Amino acid sequence: MFTTWAIALQIVVRTGAVYVLVLLGVRLTGKREVGQMTPFDLTLLLLLSNAVQNAMTGPDTSLMGGAVAATVLLSMNYTVAALSGVSRKFRRVVQGSPSLLIHDGALVMDHLKKEHLTVDEVMRALREHGIGCVEEVAIGVLEVDGSLSFLKKDELPTGFRGRHRSRFLKRN
Repeated sequence: MFTTWAIALQIVVRTGAVYVLVLLGVRLTGKREVGQMTPFDLTLLLLLSNAVQNAMTGPDTSLMGGAVAATVLLSMNYTVAALSGVSRKFRRVVQGSPSLLIHDGALVMDHLKKEHLTVDEVMRALREHGIGCVEEVAIGVLEVDGSLSFLKKDELPTGFRGRHRSRFLKRN
């Protein structure tokens, strides 16, 4: 058990701070990193979790100290998910927003650079979607989960006009 309840409160504060720090770090690495985890990313994630363990529990390595830290992490994650479901602004801060990568058959190079994507990666994704070339695509989007989605020019909905795409292009 704990030496004092002050230690439990200290674990709560430390764990909360580490959660926010790691959440910001994951958010700042970009959508591509979250959606397409490589062995390197998995290794980093595992080492990161080990590195922050002592920062959360401090000198208390007891079962109860670990349980308090785990409870705080689960509670904070639940709270972030709940707030993301309720508030669009909060969701944008935590998850980001989609990025337009292809507009009317042309790559938007500034957005590719911003998202740390190469032309080769986009071309590979096009092939995976059965699309032969960029010119066939009306819009190509890097979604907030890291996936790439494409809408071919011949698949545009009837009501979809350039006005909406222009707004989307300006927002990014």
